[in-house]
Amino acid sequence: MESRHRIRVGDASDMSDVAADAVDLVVTSPPYPMIEMWDEQFAEQSPAVAAALEDGDGERAFEAMHECLDGVWNEVARVLVPGGIAAVVVGDATRTFGGRYRVYPNHARVIEAFESAGFDALPDVLWRKPTNAASKFLGSGMVPPNAYVTLEHEHVLLFRNGSANREFDPGATRRYESAYFWEERNRWFSDVWTDVRGTSQERTDEREHGDGRIPGDGQALEDEGTPGDGRALDNERTPDDERPSEETADAADPPEEAAVPGAGGAVDRERTGAYPFEIPYRLVCMHSLYGDTVLDPFLGTGTTTLAAMVAGRDSVGYELDPGMLSALGERVGDLPERSRRVVAARLDAHRRFVREARADGLTFDYEATHYDFPVRTRQERDIRLRVVDDVQRVESGERAGDVERAGADENAGDVADGETEFRVQHAPVGDVPAGDS
Repeated sequence: MESRHRIRVGDASDMSDVAADAVDLVVTSPPYPMIEMWDEQFAEQSPAVAAALEDGDGERAFEAMHECLDGVWNEVARVLVPGGIAAVVVGDATRTFGGRYRVYPNHARVIEAFESAGFDALPDVLWRKPTNAASKFLGSGMVPPNAYVTLEHEHVLLFRNGSANREFDPGATRRYESAYFWEERNRWFSDVWTDVRGTSQERTDEREHGDGRIPGDGQALEDEGTPGDGRALDNERTPDDERPSEETADAADPPEEAAVPGAGGAVDRERTGAYPFEIPYRLVCMHSLYGDTVLDPFLGTGTTTLAAMVAGRDSVGYELDPGMLSALGERVGDLPERSRRVVAARLDAHRRFVREARADGLTFDYEATHYDFPVRTRQERDIRLRVVDDVQRVESGERAGDVERAGADENAGDVADGETEFRVQHAPVGDVPAGDS
């Protein structure tokens, strides 16, 4: 099986080179309005944002920033297949303007925008990011009443494009091969995720939690506790964009206001808004099938693309800042090994589940078709995981044209400026011997 991954430098508010209804799933995390690191990008896109920031008007800046995102959400509604899911990871922001410290509810404004674009909001997920920061509390320390709750969670918002689910032919092979395990369903479809830590967001630091070991699977890294145990790494930098610039500032003495960004070219940020690999990988497995196309209109450093590659889906990604994509080529270099770690972790985790469940007296009525273990439900029997065999970067002029459904003319045109495509070869994994577990 081959998957194709198209990456374009450009503004996703115009995705005219993607056909209507050509995308099956959207997984993205946009720049968070009112987080200072994104001010310059929003200001360059919108004079209204720049003016509001200069005037120190937080409410006006908040709305103007979201209006920049609204154009992208409208394009998402056009390219996403009816019944397709859009998953948006977003955090709220706290900030001080004119001596007034308050929270800016990004998640609520995104929900409003998607509903206005014709989506139905579905039950969402609260991603609780464990942290071991020593000075995590805001405000007046131990003295009431002027302390503030620390934002240590983000929202995984889920929307369906229209009122009806996607439809499939009865017994569609790729749907049942794309199944997840019963115990994965129980963990993934919980409305609170505590087993995925945040990742380092320094652009110069390539270390990333989410290197293929699945949180909660019982595998330990050499320098940390078991993934999913709720403990952050001692040497991990926890993202703190949601905090005022002075973490112990009292409400009567708020942090200094952010400097208004000036005009210029692409933003050369020292930090990114990257989420860990496990977040998009989990969402891709939850809401798409082998061969589906996944879109990320705010691609950043390309984590959604990597997740789609590992999961055996096609993908399309847009990113305004080409510098953000500079590391993607290096990250895909170890894709075959990463995919093998992911698959081995999932298979080993299921085997552990079977052993522990049997020890507790649970019986299994079904045997997996392709593996040496039983499964809990009939729908899991044909599950078949895939690994990456090879990755090739397609040079300009060699790739297919617009993204279309299967059967469309795949030689419709040349590569546009600022566009790259990767082609990934996948092989199904049959019966894999149990690991160290």
